[in-house]
Amino acid sequence: MAEAQEGPGRRGKRAEAGAEEPGEEEEEEEEEERAGRRRRSFQPAAEPRGTTVLHDTISSRPQPLPARHFDTKTTEPISFFLSGLEELLAWQPDSNDDFNVSAVPLAERQPPLHSRRPRTLVCHDMRGGYLEDRFIQGSATRNPYVFYHWRYIDIFVYFSHHTVTIPPVCWTNAAHRNGVPVLGTFITEWTDGEKLCEAFLAGGAEAYRAVAEQLARIAQHYRFDGWLINIENKLSPVAVGNLLPFLRHLTARVHGAVPGGLVIWYDSVLQNGALRWQNELTEENRVFFDACDGLFTNYNWKEEHLERTRALAGQRHTDVYVGIDVFARGDVIGGGFDTDKSLRLIRQHGLSAAIFAPGWVYEHLGEENFLHNENMFWGSLAEYLPTHSICTLPLATSFSLGMGTSRFLDGKEEEDGPWYDLSAQEIQPLYPEREGRLSTSCCLQDAWCGGSSLRVQGTIPPGEERVAVRLFSLQMSAPPKLFLTLLYKLEGPHPEEFTVALELTTWDSGTCHEGNITSLPEPNGWHYPRFLPAPPPGLAKLLAACDRGSHGWTSRCYELDLQDCSLRDLSLLVSRHQPSPQETPFTCLLGEVRVLDAANVAASPPQVQSLSASQLWWQEGPEEDQLSLSLTLRWTFPPGRAGSFRILSLGARCRWGQTSPQLLGLAHACLYRAVGLVVPRPAAGQSCRLELLVEPVLRDELPVDPQRWGRLVLVYSDPARGASADGY
Repeated sequence: MAEAQEGPGRRGKRAEAGAEEPGEEEEEEEEEERAGRRRRSFQPAAEPRGTTVLHDTISSRPQPLPARHFDTKTTEPISFFLSGLEELLAWQPDSNDDFNVSAVPLAERQPPLHSRRPRTLVCHDMRGGYLEDRFIQGSATRNPYVFYHWRYIDIFVYFSHHTVTIPPVCWTNAAHRNGVPVLGTFITEWTDGEKLCEAFLAGGAEAYRAVAEQLARIAQHYRFDGWLINIENKLSPVAVGNLLPFLRHLTARVHGAVPGGLVIWYDSVLQNGALRWQNELTEENRVFFDACDGLFTNYNWKEEHLERTRALAGQRHTDVYVGIDVFARGDVIGGGFDTDKSLRLIRQHGLSAAIFAPGWVYEHLGEENFLHNENMFWGSLAEYLPTHSICTLPLATSFSLGMGTSRFLDGKEEEDGPWYDLSAQEIQPLYPEREGRLSTSCCLQDAWCGGSSLRVQGTIPPGEERVAVRLFSLQMSAPPKLFLTLLYKLEGPHPEEFTVALELTTWDSGTCHEGNITSLPEPNGWHYPRFLPAPPPGLAKLLAACDRGSHGWTSRCYELDLQDCSLRDLSLLVSRHQPSPQETPFTCLLGEVRVLDAANVAASPPQVQSLSASQLWWQEGPEEDQLSLSLTLRWTFPPGRAGSFRILSLGARCRWGQTSPQLLGLAHACLYRAVGLVVPRPAAGQSCRLELLVEPVLRDELPVDPQRWGRLVLVYSDPARGASADGY
């Protein structure tokens, strides 16, 4: 059993054991003995306050981690599904589940989901699911599938053909950060589905209630937002008799367990138990629609189906999600790059849409040009996809998609090589497009932080001085003082011809004005924040990089005083210094944008506390004098304050020396599984030391003093070779 301590330093073993203090002669003898040992090993200095010191001896015990939660080869944590009724009913919360629990709350946005505006649901169906996205801490995947047009959609469903599809936590984290609720899938199909339904629906109230309660508990535990129910097999008269009570009970339980929880029914079986897809809302499937939060129709509809659905749904017409199969299987109006034809008809009748398998872009058109094709696909639908507004601060993003060909930090490449971690995806912009005039896209070749920046390419029309590129829609009351920061890089042959700044607009209000209105003679409603060449008093750490470039990036900081205003849009303003009768093209990379409430930025960040290590697994190699170590780190930090945590290693060493911190990975909750750390094998009579750090990355992305990071020191020895008497 490893022994852990927390505090400013590790006391000697005598003091730990409560032994009497030694006399002077004993102290001299012990000092001589310690001096001899120092020639073989090193002595620890007093550790910084808050450091956890853990002692362990190398053991060849087998790794004790369950295969459901951890990869059997590496012990990396993985997301999982449940197969069959037995696994569902046997499910219980487990501490090994903690990696799968989303730590990102569902962000507020406008309009809310319960508004009467027609909605857009996206149903993810990618090659059976649980591919690279099952690796909770990411993978080294090149050209992965990602989704990032969150501003266009209202609901995300993770779909697979397993009985209980629990959404991989990376999808829940990315969707929640962008304000989109996530549903799992409960599906029964074919002959096995009939048997499963017979087991829990024909078994009476106790049986179907148990299933409903387990599904609600699972959504609550993993912190996703509800279920798509897909019964695609015929039902016996007894089973179908209990189907409606089951659906009602499930909906009530999900509403009670999950704030804003949803249950959506897929158009499949009818109230008489027959499996017959209707492609619309009918009197034969309406009972299921009435029992839950919405109906997801099948895909083979025509306009007359939409007309009848609208009439029958009445005031709940936006709770009908008309299915669009992007693969265009069956007799459909349009799929692929003709999906807009289907969507246009759906919107003409005031109905919501369910876009199924938009991964067609990736699967059908290929991986190499996926990001370009993805922007084309969603751009073709934009006319029929009303966007959503951010309604809370801070707004801070480096535009990372949660993947890349390198990792960047402060404008410099930190790690080379592909990576994929959707939990690391940041708040995404609107991706505005104006054909021939403006395009926004992801740039993987250069970034300020993460894996990508936002490339904005456009033209300033002849005779005009500037162009505004709308990045975010906002809908919130403005605090009295805002701080805004911008990191950008101009590309092209003549970057000196342009000026880049931020523009903030407010909703029309007779009372909204700036604190110093005479300094900005613009129409009320358009605000150009004042440039800050130097940080204001007390905020030196916040704005230390203002007006200082780094690795070709330019940093700018601004302040804006407002009274009685509501924020509307945040735009990038690109201006040219000299008017021109010619069209002027520009290319600008955006590395980071922040909008901060000045009242909150001066607060001291909290401290990472209670850092511990468990589930240690030692293995041989890769070299004879090396070992491989995997372990689980856990710590505490106030909920909602950190967007992520950077896990760093100062390396392992058996003698004193300094090493540069190396990034091991990102954590998105207060735990991390470090896998396959290569450390030196201690010699006989020697102990070695591994030092790990946990750096919180705050939601406003302001720096945190290293004294507030978590720090863990593992002192380890090999009992087969013997260790120094004091463990070092």
